[in-house]
Amino acid sequence: MSTAPLQQKNRRIAILFAVVALGMLGLGYAAVPLYQMFCSVTGFGGTTQRATQGDADLASRFARSAGGTDISVRFDANVERGMPWDFAPVQVKDTVTIGQRDMAIFTARNNSDRPITGTATFNVEPEQTGAYFNKVQCFCFTEQTLQPGQQVRMPVLYYIDPAILDDENAKDVEQITLSYTFHEAEDPTS
Repeated sequence: MSTAPLQQKNRRIAILFAVVALGMLGLGYAAVPLYQMFCSVTGFGGTTQRATQGDADLASRFARSAGGTDISVRFDANVERGMPWDFAPVQVKDTVTIGQRDMAIFTARNNSDRPITGTATFNVEPEQTGAYFNKVQCFCFTEQTLQPGQQVRMPVLYYIDPAILDDENAKDVEQITLSYTFHEAEDPTS
């Protein structure tokens, strides 16, 4: 066998491996956004759903016609280590009717001498209920900037989707915990 066909074969294999390596690198960079998209669509890992006012109205009509089943919702609030904010729910626990809109209020106070912009991450426990916990309005949808010493009240308008009653893994859940953690937002200028 001459060396020309062997070199051509080696070159094809090298190009194939380079394409595979670049593809794997691309998937590595795309993994985080793809995972976040997957979680937001499916509720995986306790990720809550984002709902419209129309979705909430439809769930509310269903809840009234179904007679109403109540569930307990517990609210948890944290700040990352070193962030000089106080952050807490006004009411730690509430009993809500599945399908009915409800509102939770959180307070945040900037204890520093400088403006701080924070962003909230959130999850729901138990995990299997994340697909049914729908937020219509939430402070977690945008960054929050608090001036030195400023205290604000931040509402969350939400409902529990009545479909939770048909899910074998979630229908017997008696309490859902909605947990937030505020992180200082990255400074885009640095």
